[in-house]
Amino acid sequence: MKRVRSLTDAPLSDFLREARLPLRLAFNGASGYPLLASLWFAPVGEELWCATQVDAAVAKRLAADPRCSFEISEETMPYRGVRGRGTAAIIADRGPDMLDTLIERYLGAERSDFAKWLRARADREVAIAIEALDLVTWDYSKRMDGGK
Repeated sequence: MKRVRSLTDAPLSDFLREARLPLRLAFNGASGYPLLASLWFAPVGEELWCATQVDAAVAKRLAADPRCSFEISEETMPYRGVRGRGTAAIIADRGPDMLDTLIERYLGAERSDFAKWLRARADREVAIAIEALDLVTWDYSKRMDGGK
C-alpha cells in the first residue's frame, strides 16, 4: 500500500480515468451505523464526482454530514485500487450534467433502454463532489506476475 497526496498523482490518475468500476461510498447514517452505496464516478481534477436522485439516502445523509470514505478497486487479479476518506458536497444544479457524463463514461454512446430510463429521471438528479483528504493505493500486479 502506498499513501498518495493527490487524485492527480500518476499512476493513480491513469487508473481512475480508465476504471469503469463502481465507487463504494461509506457515509454516516442517521442511526449512527455507517451506510454504504455503490455509485458510478468520474474523476474531475482533485475530486471524484457521482450522481444520485435528490431523495436518495446517500444524498440526504451527505447533506446532513459530509464526512465519508470510499473505495474504488478491482475485484479480480491482480487487484489494484484506491481508498480514502474525504468530504462530500451535494450540488443540485450539476446533477443532470453529471448524469450525462456518467452515462457516457459507463455506457458509451449506447442509447439503451437503461440510459433512456436514467435520463428520464435527470430532473431529480444531484451531483456529489467528493474531495479526498487522505488516500491509499495498492497495485499487486508485480507480486501476482511473479515479480516480472
